[in-house]
Amino acid sequence: MSQRLEGQHVLVTGGARGIGEAIVEKSLREGASVSFVDVEIAAAEALVARLGVGDRLVFRKADVRSAEDIGRAAAEARAALGPVTGLVNNAGRNSYADPVAMTETQWDDVFSVDLKSAWLVARAVLPEMIAARRGSIVNIASIHAEMTYPGMFPYAAAKSGLVGLTRSLALEMGPHRIRVNALSPGYTETALVSEFFERSDPALRAKVLEVHPMGRMAQPFEIANCAVFLLSEEASFVTGANWRVDGGLGARFSG
Repeated sequence: MSQRLEGQHVLVTGGARGIGEAIVEKSLREGASVSFVDVEIAAAEALVARLGVGDRLVFRKADVRSAEDIGRAAAEARAALGPVTGLVNNAGRNSYADPVAMTETQWDDVFSVDLKSAWLVARAVLPEMIAARRGSIVNIASIHAEMTYPGMFPYAAAKSGLVGLTRSLALEMGPHRIRVNALSPGYTETALVSEFFERSDPALRAKVLEVHPMGRMAQPFEIANCAVFLLSEEASFVTGANWRVDGGLGARFSG
């Protein structure tokens, strides 16, 4: 490993499984100390035990919808590992609502996880980044920010909002030497994607693979590779961008 994140403290939301888990592991391998938050305690504790890196890895249970939870978890992570220099807003959820039948509460719940939480966590760590005049934030969006699929309302709206938040925050934080980028995965072998296929036509997975330019879905570590690049100084002049990591899926006509 190149140790691209040596000396950094990276905070990951939704770090217990899937893409978040892969980012936690990759960041550690690249030399960072890592804190992560999640509501899935058993999965998080299993990850900590599996990685076995001692005091370089800190887990705190926190609901990303709660400013109080986030503030507490960020403070505890800071006390254990020092100021946060890198943030990955990975926590997210799917949505399968009907636009007419959906309630306001259901709408607010989707947006509180997929969009508002990114601002809440950024707000919690930005003061220390501003003080240090360094930092990188990576918001895990989705290919749904640019194109979407029937039956997933209003997921695309939330992820589009996350890309917009990324651009806006990049402009606000640029003078402080803090970079903010989005990363938009396509189909990736995670529990959320498995959930999507389970709810759909059983033949849909085969259809997706048939039209996919690379003939396969991404593995979580492939998304993590890009996230760590954006966290690192190798991406020192990259900000306000949305990196599509979809194996070329968004480059083709539908068919």
